[in-house]
Amino acid sequence: MAVVMSMSWAEVTAEQYDVVRETVGWEESAPAGGEVHVAWFDARGLHVIDVWESEEAFHAFFTERLAPAIEKAGIQGVPETDFSPLHRRFVAPGVTGAA
Repeated sequence: MAVVMSMSWAEVTAEQYDVVRETVGWEESAPAGGEVHVAWFDARGLHVIDVWESEEAFHAFFTERLAPAIEKAGIQGVPETDFSPLHRRFVAPGVTGAA
């Protein structure tokens, strides 16, 4: 069952996020089971909403690819993470790729 993963990670900067993104290369080599990724920043830090084919797929990606990149970027602490079953997904016609 597909899941929505929401994450908030205090004090993570856009520069650190970009180091992780470039190191992992998820836009060039999509993670198995990853369907949608949206990230933004506010005064608290990083926020992410992902859609994954399963919670297990996210955990495999985190262990194999994401955790080493997080360490390389010098990100400290632990994010607040939550998983919920996906009820419905809509992608507007013509919306593709990364922005």
